[in-house]
Amino acid sequence: TKHVIKNILWTTAKNFTVERGQQQIEELISTWDIHESWLHHSEFLEEEELKDSKRYHYRACWGIPTRRKPIPQATASVYFVIVISKFKPDTTPVEVFYRLESSRLIRRPEQCQFREKWLKDIIENKIACTERL
Repeated sequence: TKHVIKNILWTTAKNFTVERGQQQIEELISTWDIHESWLHHSEFLEEEELKDSKRYHYRACWGIPTRRKPIPQATASVYFVIVISKFKPDTTPVEVFYRLESSRLIRRPEQCQFREKWLKDIIENKIACTERL
């Protein structure tokens, strides 16, 4: 079976604001096939000025709180970057990339469907690491 990659319609460069970026990241996350036991919060981290673009950095921090452990043993972060080109027309949609905290692989939402397993792997590795200590 072929997976349909879900994406959203991203705002244009001229309509972009930090708040709108965060709203759209939440909108993207809502398309991900993740069990309801996962909770997350997202936050704006910083604005980066480059020669050819402006980059807006965000983070979504994930965990599975339970009744016994309302504060999760470990969390997993997904880092997002929204890029606004200084050379493209301001009517062009922003570009969006994300990466997992444990990886240097940069993904684009329109090319890769997010997998819940990635979050599980990060958390399991962190718990295994702390148990070894």
